[in-house]
Amino acid sequence: MKFSKIELNLRAAVGRAYVRVVAANREPSWIITETVLPLLSIFAFVYIYRAMKAPEEFVGFVVLGGAMTAYWMNVLWSMASQFYWERETGLLQLYLVAPCSRMAILLGMAVGAIIMTTTRAASAIILGSLIFKVHYQITSIPLLIVIFFLTMLSLYGLGMMLSSLFLFFGREAWHTVNLLQEPVYLVSGFYFPVRALGFWFALAGSIIPLTLGLDGMRQLLFGPEKARGFLDVRLEALILLVLGVIFLIGAQKSLSFMERKGKEEGRLTLRWQ
Repeated sequence: MKFSKIELNLRAAVGRAYVRVVAANREPSWIITETVLPLLSIFAFVYIYRAMKAPEEFVGFVVLGGAMTAYWMNVLWSMASQFYWERETGLLQLYLVAPCSRMAILLGMAVGAIIMTTTRAASAIILGSLIFKVHYQITSIPLLIVIFFLTMLSLYGLGMMLSSLFLFFGREAWHTVNLLQEPVYLVSGFYFPVRALGFWFALAGSIIPLTLGLDGMRQLLFGPEKARGFLDVRLEALILLVLGVIFLIGAQKSLSFMERKGKEEGRLTLRWQ
């Protein structure tokens, strides 16, 4: 049976997303560790803010930020370093000889990861909001949905771009993932308004899509004044869209670069490199 090029790539993306979603739900221990354990850090920050008698909206900031950490962890461990793990398990060769586009495979990874992670993040938000009685003052649901999807677009575009670079770096990918994990919690303002870092520091941190995404969602969930917003929400949406386009183009370029260098040096499918 012959497929058109578009249909072939769509099938490849859906197939890769299906595996990711089904495999994640077949491992109960992952559901517990990715849903329950993040709540512990949320509890810690909430009790710190309450001990300091901080404004009650900070509890909501922590619940939202704690839930969104799932996306950053997923981008690092299941997107950026994924091709490296695929090579170690011997699956990368299959991707390279498949007739579909490698971008379709990355797209499938991203879509599957977003679906899988959203269930974990939603669980954390629901449980955290119920336990700590978080009060939301939603100003615009359509804009909130737009900000969320633009954040996912740019964030997973970044993950797709890094996946090729991490594969090229080889074993350094492990150290790079560890290096990027904790500092981003600070520069993106996961547990506090990023404006507190100062304008230029917050602006530099905006290269990570979660910085503006979190800031925009807080403004729409708690109101601009209580959220202590960094930029206007519509401007943040525009920047996220631009970042998403740049990262997706970068993903295409880095994937082509990785394949070309791999063929030249003959080590694309060599393990332990």
